[in-house]
Amino acid sequence: MAPRRLPTALLLLTLLTGCAGEEGREAPSAPGSVQAGTTPAPLSPSADPTDTAWVQLMIPMDTGAVALLDLAAHRALGPRLRSWAAGLRAAQASELAALRGLRDRMGLPGTDVHEGHDMPGMVTAHELAGARAAEGTAFDRLLVTLIHEHLEHSMRVSRSEIAAGGGAAAREQARALVTARGEQLAGLTALRDRDH
Repeated sequence: MAPRRLPTALLLLTLLTGCAGEEGREAPSAPGSVQAGTTPAPLSPSADPTDTAWVQLMIPMDTGAVALLDLAAHRALGPRLRSWAAGLRAAQASELAALRGLRDRMGLPGTDVHEGHDMPGMVTAHELAGARAAEGTAFDRLLVTLIHEHLEHSMRVSRSEIAAGGGAAAREQARALVTARGEQLAGLTALRDRDH
């Protein structure tokens, strides 16, 4: 049975101890995106446990968010929300490409070590099914709630990576992600304020 929502402290403890980790495409740029940049040299095959845990958590978090944002293109009722979601979807896809590139340079497997988990900030298969069934304002509310949680929690774990990660490349990517999340959360807040 998949674990239910873990408290943030437990999630961060998991990240910092590296127990979620195992050793060993560019997308178009968009506002608030994390760029993969030029192709750097491969990293050491013996990746830092904190870096490993962060990368292996962020990839499924972003993957779920992209799947949800794909739905928003056709299901979001509000035109401003639909437009904002399209921009965020492009940014998340770019970020995901950068994270996968980092994972590959770290020599980590492409398997999802969090498959089936229900963790803070991760859009689950169950939540995606609920989003597919929702319509109109119910979909919009669900989209905003899930995406806000994703942005907030991915920012938190990325701050932990910056503080405790061992690899410069992973910490640099985490810093870019935190900057992007600040902009994305500000955009979501402004959108909600305009709609109330």
